Amino acid sequence: MTEHNLVFQIAELKDTDSFLELQAKYLVTNLTEEQKKDGFVTTPFSVEQLTEIIGNEGLFLAKKEEKVVAYAFAGTWEYFSQWRIIEQMGEMLPLIFDNQTITRENSFQYGPICIDIEFRGTGLINQLFGFMKENMVKKYPISVTFINKINERSRKAHVEKLGWKIVRDFQFNGNNYYFLMLEM
Repeated sequence: MTEHNLVFQIAELKDTDSFLELQAKYLVTNLTEEQKKDGFVTTPFSVEQLTEIIGNEGLFLAKKEEKVVAYAFAGTWEYFSQWRIIEQMGEMLPLIFDNQTITRENSFQYGPICIDIEFRGTGLINQLFGFMKENMVKKYPISVTFINKINERSRKAHVEKLGWKIVRDFQFNGNNYYFLMLEM
């Protein structure tokens, strides 16, 4: 799939270095307070974690001339349970929202998503998310994610642009988060 001279694809192992470059550029621990206002990612994925998610076809990329300019993760509760925050979210299930029961069996974890600043505001989030969605809807009817409440840019993008619904709030490790869901 190609738009705006970008190629959308499911990640391959050869994309690892380019992915790690983009991840480092927007990792919260590498940013100033001012830079964080433009959005950030909090989870540093290791090569081993990337290898596993790539093997599960759960890393979706937008590339320009072979360089990763955006990524979105999508995976099972089992894969993401290596992070304690996901385990805590799983403990909140089942949840009833909009007359639907959200469970570990009928949902998957989405995120993080990261878009290079050069491509923000271009509609790329909708295109990348649409590409991920068309691949994941074959397996799961519901997607869930979380957003740190201080990441207002991410909340706006997900709720206002992509149609995610805030299910509830929760706290983890001294931070406040939104628990969101989206019917695929």
